Amino acid sequence: MFVEEPVWADKPSGLDKSRDASGVEVWVPHLDPMDPREPEVVQAELLASAFAEERLERALFWYFTPAAIAFSRELPRRAVVYDAMDELSAFKDAPRSLIAFERELLREADLVFTGGRSIYEAKRELHPSVHAFPSGVDVAHFARARESQPDPEDQAAIPHPRLGFFGVIDERLDIELLAKVAAKQPDWHFVLLGPVVKISPTSLPQARNLHYLGPKTYEELPSYLSGWDVCLLPFARNEATRFISPTKTPEYLSALKPVVSTSIRDVVTPYGERGFVRIADSPDDFVEACRASMQPPVESWQSEVQRFLAASSWDRTWTEMERLMDTAMARHGEPASRSVVSARNEEQAQRAVGK
Repeated sequence: MFVEEPVWADKPSGLDKSRDASGVEVWVPHLDPMDPREPEVVQAELLASAFAEERLERALFWYFTPAAIAFSRELPRRAVVYDAMDELSAFKDAPRSLIAFERELLREADLVFTGGRSIYEAKRELHPSVHAFPSGVDVAHFARARESQPDPEDQAAIPHPRLGFFGVIDERLDIELLAKVAAKQPDWHFVLLGPVVKISPTSLPQARNLHYLGPKTYEELPSYLSGWDVCLLPFARNEATRFISPTKTPEYLSALKPVVSTSIRDVVTPYGERGFVRIADSPDDFVEACRASMQPPVESWQSEVQRFLAASSWDRTWTEMERLMDTAMARHGEPASRSVVSARNEEQAQRAVGK
Protein backbone atom coordinates (compact mmCIF):
# COMPACT_ATOMS: atom_id res chain seq x y z
CA MET A 1 0.00 0.00 0.00
CA PHE A 2 0.98 3.63 -0.48
CA VAL A 3 0.59 6.16 2.36
CA GLU A 4 -0.17 9.56 0.84
CA GLU A 5 0.53 12.95 2.37
CA PRO A 6 -2.16 13.99 4.86
CA VAL A 7 -5.20 16.07 3.94
CA TRP A 8 -6.73 18.56 6.35
CA ALA A 9 -10.49 18.06 6.54
CA ASP A 10 -13.38 19.41 8.62
CA LYS A 11 -14.21 16.01 10.03
CA PRO A 12 -12.75 13.68 12.66
CA SER A 13 -9.28 12.37 11.86
CA GLY A 14 -9.34 9.13 9.90
CA LEU A 15 -7.79 7.08 7.15
CA ASP A 16 -9.39 6.72 3.72
CA LYS A 17 -8.51 3.59 1.74
CA SER A 18 -8.91 3.07 -1.99
CA ARG A 19 -7.26 1.32 -4.94
CA ASP A 20 -5.74 3.12 -7.90
CA ALA A 21 -5.98 1.92 -11.52
CA SER A 22 -2.92 -0.30 -11.11
CA GLY A 23 -4.39 -2.09 -8.08
CA VAL A 24 -2.18 -0.41 -5.46
CA GLU A 25 -4.02 0.29 -2.23
CA VAL A 26 -3.69 3.96 -1.28
CA TRP A 27 -4.15 5.18 2.29
CA VAL A 28 -4.82 8.91 2.75
CA PRO A 29 -4.76 10.29 6.31
CA HIS A 30 -7.43 12.95 6.95
CA LEU A 31 -6.50 15.23 9.82
CA ASP A 32 -8.97 17.28 11.82
CA PRO A 33 -7.56 20.84 12.18
CA MET A 34 -9.23 21.02 15.62
CA ASP A 35 -7.28 18.01 16.88
CA PRO A 36 -4.77 19.43 19.41
CA ARG A 37 -2.23 16.66 18.84
CA GLU A 38 0.76 16.97 16.50
CA PRO A 39 0.06 15.65 12.97
CA GLU A 40 2.77 13.00 13.31
CA VAL A 41 1.11 11.64 16.47
CA VAL A 42 -2.27 11.40 14.74
CA GLN A 43 -0.80 9.74 11.64
CA ALA A 44 1.08 7.22 13.79
CA GLU A 45 -2.15 6.31 15.58
CA LEU A 46 -4.08 5.97 12.30
CA LEU A 47 -1.45 3.74 10.73
CA ALA A 48 -1.15 1.53 13.80
CA SER A 49 -4.94 1.04 13.79
CA ALA A 50 -4.91 0.26 10.07
CA PHE A 51 -2.13 -2.31 10.52
CA ALA A 52 -4.20 -4.01 13.22
CA GLU A 53 -7.36 -3.98 11.06
CA GLU A 54 -5.47 -5.42 8.07
CA ARG A 55 -3.68 -7.95 10.31
CA LEU A 56 -0.33 -6.82 8.98
CA GLU A 57 2.22 -8.32 11.32
CA ARG A 58 5.23 -6.96 9.44
CA ALA A 59 5.84 -5.22 6.12
CA LEU A 60 8.67 -4.01 3.94
CA PHE A 61 8.84 -0.22 4.37
CA TRP A 62 9.90 1.99 1.46
CA TYR A 63 10.55 5.65 2.30
CA PHE A 64 10.59 8.46 -0.26
CA THR A 65 11.32 11.03 2.44
CA PRO A 66 12.97 10.78 5.86
CA ALA A 67 10.13 12.89 7.32
CA ALA A 68 7.78 9.90 7.12
CA ILE A 69 9.72 8.01 9.79
CA ALA A 70 8.24 10.40 12.36
CA PHE A 71 4.85 8.63 12.16
CA SER A 72 5.94 5.10 11.22
CA ARG A 73 8.98 4.29 13.36
CA GLU A 74 7.03 2.06 15.76
CA LEU A 75 5.37 -0.12 13.12
CA PRO A 76 6.69 -3.68 12.66
CA ARG A 77 8.88 -4.07 9.59
CA ARG A 78 10.51 -6.88 7.66
CA ALA A 79 13.07 -4.56 6.10
CA VAL A 80 13.51 -0.85 5.35
CA VAL A 81 14.36 0.84 2.04
CA TYR A 82 15.30 4.52 1.82
CA ASP A 83 14.75 5.76 -1.75
CA ALA A 84 16.78 9.00 -1.91
CA MET A 85 15.61 10.74 -5.06
CA ASP A 86 17.05 14.13 -4.11
CA GLU A 87 18.62 16.12 -1.28
CA LEU A 88 15.30 17.28 0.15
CA SER A 89 16.92 19.29 2.95
CA ALA A 90 18.32 21.66 0.27
CA PHE A 91 14.87 22.54 -1.08
CA LYS A 92 13.23 25.89 -0.48
CA ASP A 93 11.59 26.10 2.97
CA ALA A 94 12.62 22.53 3.85
CA PRO A 95 12.19 21.87 7.61
CA ARG A 96 15.41 21.57 9.58
CA SER A 97 14.11 18.35 11.10
CA LEU A 98 14.74 16.53 7.80
CA ILE A 99 18.44 16.20 8.59
CA ALA A 100 17.79 14.49 11.93
CA PHE A 101 15.10 12.29 10.39
CA GLU A 102 17.52 11.20 7.67
CA ARG A 103 20.15 10.21 10.25
CA GLU A 104 17.53 8.08 11.99
CA LEU A 105 16.37 6.52 8.72
CA LEU A 106 19.92 5.71 7.66
CA ARG A 107 20.40 3.84 10.96
CA GLU A 108 17.19 1.86 10.36
CA ALA A 109 17.54 1.24 6.60
CA ASP A 110 18.69 -2.09 5.17
CA LEU A 111 19.11 -0.55 1.70
CA VAL A 112 19.52 2.93 0.27
CA PHE A 113 18.53 3.48 -3.36
CA THR A 114 19.51 6.72 -5.07
CA GLY A 115 17.87 8.33 -8.09
CA GLY A 116 21.13 9.27 -9.83
CA ARG A 117 24.88 9.16 -9.77
CA SER A 118 25.57 12.48 -8.02
CA ILE A 119 23.32 11.75 -5.04
CA TYR A 120 24.79 8.24 -4.89
CA GLU A 121 28.21 9.81 -4.44
CA ALA A 122 26.82 12.00 -1.65
CA LYS A 123 25.18 9.10 0.23
CA ARG A 124 27.51 6.16 -0.34
CA GLU A 125 29.71 6.91 2.68
CA LEU A 126 26.68 7.23 4.98
CA HIS A 127 25.46 3.64 4.74
CA PRO A 128 27.02 0.24 3.94
CA SER A 129 24.51 -0.67 1.21
CA VAL A 130 23.86 2.23 -1.19
CA HIS A 131 22.83 1.50 -4.79
CA ALA A 132 22.50 3.94 -7.70
CA PHE A 133 19.43 3.63 -9.91
CA PRO A 134 19.45 6.44 -12.49
CA SER A 135 16.12 7.38 -14.03
CA GLY A 136 14.43 4.68 -16.04
CA VAL A 137 11.86 5.32 -18.73
CA ASP A 138 8.75 3.81 -20.30
CA VAL A 139 10.13 4.07 -23.84
CA ALA A 140 6.95 2.81 -25.53
CA HIS A 141 4.82 5.48 -23.83
CA PHE A 142 6.95 8.44 -24.90
CA ALA A 143 7.79 6.90 -28.30
CA ARG A 144 4.20 7.74 -29.24
CA ALA A 145 5.46 11.29 -29.71
CA ARG A 146 7.63 10.16 -32.65
CA GLU A 147 4.46 10.02 -34.72
CA SER A 148 2.28 13.02 -35.42
CA GLN A 149 -0.36 13.39 -32.69
CA PRO A 150 -3.45 15.61 -32.62
CA ASP A 151 -2.32 18.91 -31.11
CA PRO A 152 -3.93 19.51 -27.69
CA GLU A 153 -6.42 22.35 -27.78
CA ASP A 154 -4.39 24.71 -25.59
CA GLN A 155 -1.24 24.16 -27.67
CA ALA A 156 -2.71 24.11 -31.17
CA ALA A 157 -2.59 27.88 -31.74
CA ILE A 158 1.00 28.29 -30.54
CA PRO A 159 3.32 28.91 -33.53
CA HIS A 160 6.50 26.99 -34.33
CA PRO A 161 9.28 26.65 -33.50
CA ARG A 162 8.13 25.36 -30.13
CA LEU A 163 10.59 24.68 -27.32
CA GLY A 164 9.04 22.72 -24.48
CA PHE A 165 9.51 21.74 -20.84
CA PHE A 166 7.38 19.53 -18.62
CA GLY A 167 7.87 19.18 -14.90
CA VAL A 168 7.36 20.99 -11.61
CA ILE A 169 8.01 24.72 -11.96
CA ASP A 170 9.81 25.70 -8.76
CA GLU A 171 13.09 27.14 -7.50
CA ARG A 172 15.02 24.61 -9.55
CA LEU A 173 13.99 26.26 -12.82
CA ASP A 174 16.30 29.04 -14.08
CA ILE A 175 13.60 31.61 -14.80
CA GLU A 176 16.17 34.33 -15.45
CA LEU A 177 17.76 32.23 -18.19
CA LEU A 178 14.34 31.44 -19.62
CA ALA A 179 13.38 35.13 -19.70
CA LYS A 180 16.62 36.17 -21.43
CA VAL A 181 16.44 33.42 -24.05
CA ALA A 182 12.77 34.25 -24.78
CA ALA A 183 13.69 37.93 -25.16
CA LYS A 184 16.58 37.14 -27.51
CA GLN A 185 14.36 34.97 -29.74
CA PRO A 186 10.89 36.57 -29.82
CA ASP A 187 9.83 34.33 -32.73
CA TRP A 188 10.51 31.15 -30.77
CA HIS A 189 7.69 29.95 -28.53
CA PHE A 190 8.35 28.36 -25.14
CA VAL A 191 5.75 25.91 -23.81
CA LEU A 192 5.91 24.99 -20.10
CA LEU A 193 3.74 22.25 -18.62
CA GLY A 194 3.45 21.63 -14.90
CA PRO A 195 2.32 23.05 -11.58
CA VAL A 196 3.94 26.11 -10.00
CA VAL A 197 5.18 24.99 -6.58
CA LYS A 198 6.84 26.91 -3.71
CA ILE A 199 7.36 30.04 -5.82
CA SER A 200 4.88 32.77 -6.65
CA PRO A 201 3.34 32.56 -10.12
CA THR A 202 3.88 36.31 -10.33
CA SER A 203 7.65 35.72 -10.22
CA LEU A 204 7.56 33.90 -13.57
CA PRO A 205 8.67 35.92 -16.61
CA GLN A 206 5.86 36.99 -18.89
CA ALA A 207 6.07 37.50 -22.66
CA ARG A 208 3.94 36.76 -25.70
CA ASN A 209 6.20 33.81 -26.54
CA LEU A 210 6.10 32.25 -23.05
CA HIS A 211 3.15 29.87 -22.59
CA TYR A 212 2.37 28.33 -19.17
CA LEU A 213 -0.21 25.61 -19.81
CA GLY A 214 -0.45 24.18 -16.29
CA PRO A 215 -0.30 20.55 -15.05
CA LYS A 216 -0.95 17.68 -17.46
CA THR A 217 -1.46 13.99 -16.84
CA TYR A 218 1.17 11.41 -17.67
CA GLU A 219 -1.09 10.10 -20.45
CA GLU A 220 -1.29 13.54 -22.07
CA LEU A 221 2.45 14.21 -22.26
CA PRO A 222 3.23 12.44 -25.58
CA SER A 223 0.59 14.53 -27.38
CA TYR A 224 2.25 17.75 -26.26
CA LEU A 225 5.76 16.41 -26.80
CA SER A 226 4.95 15.41 -30.37
CA GLY A 227 4.40 19.05 -31.26
CA TRP A 228 7.70 20.37 -29.89
CA ASP A 229 10.76 21.11 -31.99
CA VAL A 230 13.24 21.16 -29.08
CA CYS A 231 12.94 19.90 -25.48
CA LEU A 232 14.43 21.93 -22.65
CA LEU A 233 16.03 21.29 -19.25
CA PRO A 234 16.63 24.91 -18.17
CA PHE A 235 17.58 24.20 -14.58
CA ALA A 236 19.29 26.67 -12.30
CA ARG A 237 22.57 25.62 -10.80
CA ASN A 238 21.96 25.92 -7.07
CA GLU A 239 21.70 23.80 -3.93
CA ALA A 240 18.27 22.48 -4.95
CA THR A 241 19.65 21.12 -8.26
CA ARG A 242 23.00 19.87 -7.04
CA PHE A 243 21.87 16.24 -6.95
CA ILE A 244 18.92 16.10 -9.35
CA SER A 245 18.73 13.43 -12.01
CA PRO A 246 15.84 14.57 -14.22
CA THR A 247 13.58 11.69 -15.22
CA LYS A 248 12.43 13.80 -18.16
CA THR A 249 15.83 13.46 -19.90
CA PRO A 250 15.25 9.86 -21.09
CA GLU A 251 11.55 10.67 -21.58
CA TYR A 252 12.39 13.44 -24.06
CA LEU A 253 14.93 11.20 -25.77
CA SER A 254 12.42 8.36 -26.08
CA ALA A 255 10.49 10.69 -28.37
CA LEU A 256 13.74 11.16 -30.36
CA LYS A 257 13.51 14.89 -29.74
CA PRO A 258 16.63 17.10 -29.52
CA VAL A 259 17.34 18.23 -25.95
CA VAL A 260 19.15 21.29 -24.58
CA SER A 261 20.10 21.42 -20.90
CA THR A 262 22.08 23.50 -18.47
CA SER A 263 25.11 21.74 -16.98
CA ILE A 264 23.34 19.54 -14.43
CA ARG A 265 25.80 16.80 -13.43
CA ASP A 266 23.48 13.85 -14.03
CA VAL A 267 22.59 15.23 -17.46
CA VAL A 268 26.17 16.04 -18.50
CA THR A 269 27.09 12.47 -17.50
CA PRO A 270 26.06 10.42 -19.36
CA TYR A 271 23.79 12.25 -21.82
CA GLY A 272 25.96 15.25 -22.67
CA GLU A 273 29.17 13.24 -22.86
CA ARG A 274 27.54 10.81 -25.30
CA GLY A 275 26.28 13.62 -27.52
CA PHE A 276 22.61 12.90 -26.79
CA VAL A 277 21.97 16.31 -25.17
CA ARG A 278 23.48 19.73 -25.90
CA ILE A 279 24.76 21.51 -22.79
CA ALA A 280 24.73 25.32 -22.41
CA ASP A 281 24.54 27.72 -19.48
CA SER A 282 24.72 31.34 -20.69
CA PRO A 283 21.76 32.84 -22.58
CA ASP A 284 23.84 33.23 -25.77
CA ASP A 285 25.13 29.65 -25.62
CA PHE A 286 21.66 28.34 -24.83
CA VAL A 287 20.23 30.10 -27.87
CA GLU A 288 22.96 28.68 -30.10
CA ALA A 289 22.43 25.18 -28.73
CA CYS A 290 18.69 25.46 -29.41
CA ARG A 291 19.30 26.74 -32.91
CA ALA A 292 21.67 23.86 -33.65
CA SER A 293 19.06 21.44 -32.28
CA MET A 294 16.58 22.60 -34.91
CA GLN A 295 18.77 21.17 -37.65
CA PRO A 296 18.31 17.54 -38.79
CA PRO A 297 20.19 15.17 -36.44
CA VAL A 298 23.25 13.19 -37.46
CA GLU A 299 22.01 9.98 -39.04
CA SER A 300 23.46 7.71 -36.36
CA TRP A 301 22.09 9.79 -33.45
CA GLN A 302 18.66 8.17 -33.29
CA SER A 303 19.98 4.61 -33.36
CA GLU A 304 22.58 5.38 -30.68
CA VAL A 305 19.94 6.96 -28.44
CA GLN A 306 17.62 3.96 -28.88
CA ARG A 307 20.38 1.49 -28.01
CA PHE A 308 21.17 3.43 -24.85
CA LEU A 309 17.51 3.64 -23.78
CA ALA A 310 17.01 -0.09 -24.33
CA ALA A 311 18.99 -0.66 -21.11
CA SER A 312 17.01 1.96 -19.15
CA SER A 313 13.59 0.36 -18.65
CA TRP A 314 11.79 0.58 -15.31
CA ASP A 315 11.28 -3.20 -15.48
CA ARG A 316 15.03 -3.71 -15.46
CA THR A 317 15.39 -1.29 -12.55
CA TRP A 318 12.68 -3.04 -10.53
CA THR A 319 14.15 -6.51 -11.15
CA GLU A 320 17.45 -5.44 -9.59
CA MET A 321 15.75 -3.60 -6.71
CA GLU A 322 13.62 -6.64 -5.94
CA ARG A 323 16.69 -8.88 -5.88
CA LEU A 324 18.38 -6.58 -3.35
CA MET A 325 15.25 -6.43 -1.18
CA ASP A 326 14.84 -10.21 -1.16
CA THR A 327 18.47 -10.54 -0.06
CA ALA A 328 17.94 -7.97 2.72
CA MET A 329 14.84 -9.76 4.01
CA ALA A 330 16.62 -13.10 3.90
CA ARG A 331 19.22 -11.66 6.28
CA HIS A 332 16.36 -11.05 8.75
CA GLY A 333 15.02 -14.55 8.22
CA GLU A 334 12.08 -13.19 6.25
CA PRO A 335 10.78 -14.81 3.03
CA ALA A 336 10.55 -12.78 -0.18
CA SER A 337 7.29 -10.84 -0.25
CA ARG A 338 5.25 -8.34 -2.22
CA SER A 339 4.09 -6.71 1.01
CA VAL A 340 5.40 -3.16 0.72
CA VAL A 341 4.38 -0.04 2.62
CA SER A 342 5.44 3.10 0.78
CA ALA A 343 5.43 6.25 2.91
CA ARG A 344 5.78 9.87 1.93
CA ASN A 345 4.52 13.34 2.90
CA GLU A 346 4.69 16.94 1.76
CA GLU A 347 8.49 17.14 1.74
CA GLN A 348 8.68 14.38 -0.88
CA ALA A 349 10.60 15.22 -4.03
CA GLN A 350 8.20 15.96 -6.86
CA ARG A 351 8.58 13.33 -9.55
CA ALA A 352 5.78 13.87 -12.00
CA VAL A 353 3.88 16.65 -13.69
CA GLY A 354 0.80 17.50 -11.66
CA LYS A 355 2.15 15.95 -8.46
